[in-house]
Amino acid sequence: MTPHTPALPATQLDGQTVAQLLLRYLALEGVDTLFGIPGAAVMHLLAELKNQRDKFRYVVARQETGAAYIADGYARVSGKLGVVLVTSGPGATNALTGTMNAQNSGVSLLTITGEVAERYYGMGYLQEGTDASLNIDAVYGNASGYSVIVTNESNFQTLFTQALRDALGLPHRAAHISLPDDVAATPVASVRFPNAAHNYRARPHGADPHQVQLAFQRLAGVARPLIFLGSGVREVLQGERLASFTRMIERFAIPVMTTPDAKAIFPESHPMSLRCFGMAYCEWSKDYLLPSRVDPKLPDGYDSLLVLGTQLGGFSTNKWDPALLPRESLVQVDLDQTVIGRVFPLDFGAVAELGAFIDELCRTAHAAHPHAGQVKARRELLARIHQRSPYLDPANRNSTKAPILPQAVMKCISDTVPPGSNLFVDSGNCVGFALHYLAVDPPTRVFSALSMGPMGFAVGAVIGAKLAAPQSVCLAICGDGAFLMHGNEVSTAEANGVAAIWVVLDNNDLAMVSQGMNQFFPDKSGIWNDYYALGKPDVAQFARSLGADAYDVKTVEDMQHALGAAINASGLNGKPQVIAVHIDASQIPPYYQDIKPPVHGGSR
Repeated sequence: MTPHTPALPATQLDGQTVAQLLLRYLALEGVDTLFGIPGAAVMHLLAELKNQRDKFRYVVARQETGAAYIADGYARVSGKLGVVLVTSGPGATNALTGTMNAQNSGVSLLTITGEVAERYYGMGYLQEGTDASLNIDAVYGNASGYSVIVTNESNFQTLFTQALRDALGLPHRAAHISLPDDVAATPVASVRFPNAAHNYRARPHGADPHQVQLAFQRLAGVARPLIFLGSGVREVLQGERLASFTRMIERFAIPVMTTPDAKAIFPESHPMSLRCFGMAYCEWSKDYLLPSRVDPKLPDGYDSLLVLGTQLGGFSTNKWDPALLPRESLVQVDLDQTVIGRVFPLDFGAVAELGAFIDELCRTAHAAHPHAGQVKARRELLARIHQRSPYLDPANRNSTKAPILPQAVMKCISDTVPPGSNLFVDSGNCVGFALHYLAVDPPTRVFSALSMGPMGFAVGAVIGAKLAAPQSVCLAICGDGAFLMHGNEVSTAEANGVAAIWVVLDNNDLAMVSQGMNQFFPDKSGIWNDYYALGKPDVAQFARSLGADAYDVKTVEDMQHALGAAINASGLNGKPQVIAVHIDASQIPPYYQDIKPPVHGGSR
């Protein structure tokens, strides 16, 4: 139903409990799956979920943080609202990290935490989260986009619809509702209940054509333009819009690069692609920013930059590298006006819905004529760049050494996963190897959580992804440290017939820390090599004990066989698949590259 479809905006409902109304709202939003761990403070909501088990599925995780990560992955892949339902006190605090991560990653997540009955407030009741030693509303209020306690049945509708508006608006956010159990059980005498989501929330759809025209002029009117895509365009830059955008950049020969958390939103094999910039950046992006690397006769730097859907944070900009600053014009476009101009000086900024902005940009470009000489020169430069390797160490990516190199693991994944797969990258050294050495095109998608970087995010999120897209390959890339944090959720996958795949880089170390400490605090004794060792756990045996098919891998041949077998099994037997890859622990991801500043000193 569109906003223009004639319909009564609301229906009169009498005698519904708050718990029943809450589930009606979730159904209106297309939610049929919730994630969490049950407890006494949500007993009336749990009872209603049981009564409506033909409409709703409650996936019981092994720990509340994992439940929030699973809901996050479900939301990213399905495009729906991710919902977490946990009990009060420690249940609520455990879910906090996953909720906070969704907030900082721009994911629509609703966390519902139970609370003790109001008559016990301030009396020290078991797991009380308000009016005593713990204030859950204050905790979540400082970590999410919206947090509130529903204090009685009369304010439920107002507060809950506000949570939905915040979570599902643009940009997406995480929202939190604290619901006392006695309030959940209370009937609402009479309520006007909406018949569609557009009866209580709306999204922006606009972009200023004049600003789009100016932005296009900045791109088309210079010798070396560049478009920088962030994860804010992930939802909108798909299908026909991606095709239209691609036609535009092909016609005008405008190169495109992405932030790390937007990896593969634009096809990385495309002749106009520079792949990722920022942390563990692609060598092609460096070549375009510093073209003297390709041709000593070319001056370093470039002319104009159009930034779409990124806040330009540290990981996205290689710690705000001055080489990213163009000589003439920097235009930043985002729906969130608070991030525009926050980091770099701009030619101008535009507050716009990014889908509408891209559509108008493509229409503007279609009516314009490329400068033939500039287009030819750019094509030639990009062709020369693409003749060079995009990898810092291409030999290691192609290596067949044993134990297997992590760079070669990424090549195996790139070569093996089918189109339309969903890849989740955890935090740690796996991020650097994956960002730099994976080569991925849409419709395959890559998801990460680099704003906060919690270890274990991908371990849980891949389960939610596979629940949302059971016919797709859903694969997590993580380290053994992260897998030991949240690998218990493999049991959640097994209990629910979820055949997700985990590729665990197993080196018995928190290597990102040990290698980083050795980088900044060198110690020739070699003490950092095992200072944060993990005790040599058997990752594959741990996974088997939780119900997974598990593989021990030490060579490229082993990896190719195991990954092929896991992908095949993931479509057949409903069992989780864990590949423990015993990697060469001496390999360091490309975190410590340097790009020297250009001489021009930045944009106007």
